Amino acid sequence: MKYRIAAILVVSGICIAPLSAIAQSPEEIRSEIQKHGAQIEALNKEIATYEKQLSVVGAQRQTLQNTLDQLNLQRKKLVAQIDVTKSRVRTLQLEIQSLGEDIGDKESSIKVEEAGIAQTLRRLHVADRQSLVVGVLASEELTDVWTDMDASQSIHTALQANIEELSKQKESLTETKNATEEKRAALVKEQKKLVGEQGSLDATRRAQNELLEQTKSQESTYQQILRDKQAAKASFEAALSDLNAQYQRAVDPSSIPAAGKGILRWPLDNVQVTQYFGNTAFARSGAYNGNGHNGVDFRAAIGTPIKAALTGTVIGAGDTGDPNNGGVKGCYSFGKWVMMRHANGLSTMYAHLSQINVSRGQSVSTGAIIGYSGATGYATGPHLHFGVYLSEVTEIVKLSQATNRVSACANATMPVPRNLSGYLNPIDYL
Repeated sequence: MKYRIAAILVVSGICIAPLSAIAQSPEEIRSEIQKHGAQIEALNKEIATYEKQLSVVGAQRQTLQNTLDQLNLQRKKLVAQIDVTKSRVRTLQLEIQSLGEDIGDKESSIKVEEAGIAQTLRRLHVADRQSLVVGVLASEELTDVWTDMDASQSIHTALQANIEELSKQKESLTETKNATEEKRAALVKEQKKLVGEQGSLDATRRAQNELLEQTKSQESTYQQILRDKQAAKASFEAALSDLNAQYQRAVDPSSIPAAGKGILRWPLDNVQVTQYFGNTAFARSGAYNGNGHNGVDFRAAIGTPIKAALTGTVIGAGDTGDPNNGGVKGCYSFGKWVMMRHANGLSTMYAHLSQINVSRGQSVSTGAIIGYSGATGYATGPHLHFGVYLSEVTEIVKLSQATNRVSACANATMPVPRNLSGYLNPIDYL
């Protein structure tokens, strides 16, 4: 059994060796589990240190060096998290191996008990074939009869004891097998987590490389990019809110799905809202062309896994700033975005991603990773823009098809509702 339990996990190029390659004693297994526990504790302390440093750096003025420092810290934190998950995977493998050995021992004990019961039954069968009268007549002494009767009773008692012990052994075996299945399920969960963390690390590296390529390590270039984003943002928002008459379509209020908590799942594991939907303080300051914020912003360091809020189909994914991906160079709008359509009449939008993991037409289940957070588009800092749209009036088109305004994003492909009422408050459904 113990040689069937172990396995090789290959996760995004990460190979975890099989435990059964070298047989280990129970003492060795316990020692290695303790060793991994100590490693996990030390790594968690290291992660906590990086989190404190990220908080300090994040509060500083936005500069190229500051952004690079954040990315470097985030990468170090992710590497430590990956090491923690590897240790947890190894610990679970060891526990599964130990349970496998317990199962083998219990199965052997059950065979012994079953053999004992079989022997007892055979002896009872022989004794039961001879009646009491025949036994008395065949015995030279009456005491021999009582002795045989006592022996038969002893056999019955032994049989009952064997049956009870067998029942206990089988119950214990069932519990151990159930514990093994739970450990295996936990192992699969940690394996998926390892995939996500590796993806986060890759997204962070890619974002850092793109930043260095864009700025050529020049602070002045970085600051100019920020100014360009701010200017392009205002132009884009004006174009998005000034829809032409040919494109507009009235919203039937009865078609809007009823609000309710828990209809959608939060797209992040750790939720921290930085800006709500609608007429926020930032919107009142003159942002969004006076139409309010059309989504919710969540704080999310570059490389944070973004998850589908509900099972659905990807109806579009692109990059508004990439001419090769449905965008236009210099269009600082949604950046890398994904839109999903759901069966309940809602569509969800995920913007400013650093990496997209899904493609148009793909079916995605609730909670699956669709990409990783970033600061692409008009984001001046890493975050997730999460929007909820009314599917009935939302299309993915070139902005020029829908607006009266001229914009740098005119030929960029993106989701556009045919009526401003097509933007729904995400908080009403989360």
